[in-house]
Amino acid sequence: MKILLTNDDGIYSEGIQILKKQLDNIAEVTVIAPDRERSTIGHAMTLRKPLRIRKVKINGDFWGFSLDGTPADCVIIGLLEIMKDEKPDLIVSGINRGPNLGDDIFYSGTVSAAVEGAMRNIPSLAVSIAGFEDFKFESAALFTKKIASNLMKNNLPSNLVLNVNFPNIDYEEIKGVEITRHGKRVYQDEVKIIHDPQGTTHYWLGGELPEGNIEPDTDFEAIHNNKVSITPLSLDLTNYQMMPKVKDWAKKWNFK
Repeated sequence: MKILLTNDDGIYSEGIQILKKQLDNIAEVTVIAPDRERSTIGHAMTLRKPLRIRKVKINGDFWGFSLDGTPADCVIIGLLEIMKDEKPDLIVSGINRGPNLGDDIFYSGTVSAAVEGAMRNIPSLAVSIAGFEDFKFESAALFTKKIASNLMKNNLPSNLVLNVNFPNIDYEEIKGVEITRHGKRVYQDEVKIIHDPQGTTHYWLGGELPEGNIEPDTDFEAIHNNKVSITPLSLDLTNYQMMPKVKDWAKKWNFK
């Protein structure tokens, strides 16, 4: 089995390094990841400057490729160049420092890398830890290895995207796995205005840590119950329930 491994926290982040050690036990792993942190960059692609790939060594040994681009760039370069002759069986993006629950997925570089893989017909996993400090990467990496190993026993659809979130606890404390829908994130954003000595106004986006509605069958409920949340995501964002209503509205619109 061949795996393309990427992330949005950067190639030197602890999460991707620990995850590679586990995945090396079940697959031939090729790492191509951003050369620095690219969190919350979403599905951005680099189209107006050249991209540079560098070989990265750890303890003197070749470890992977860094790219001065986004997570989506990494997947594209990985599939169209680095692994063009031997496509991966699976793309894994992570382990992300922090949750990707509910509406987080629309901001997440981690999830967007997995979505890019599925758009290019490679089944993909996005892997995150639902915590904000003292991350249990070893626990999440071991569980991810088992998920990937079991997944590959199936005939996976090429457009598969699974968004996996782990509770930030030791492996032995995990209470099980739930297949979930993504819930509703509650953000507490604020804009701080700063005036520098030259009289220029600056704006700093921030706020309190986000919360989530703990509703039945959601990723938030699973994490609240110390379970692993696995949410199958769809590439089709069409709101089919709204289509009849919008069609009715459109009949009354006047474009003359």
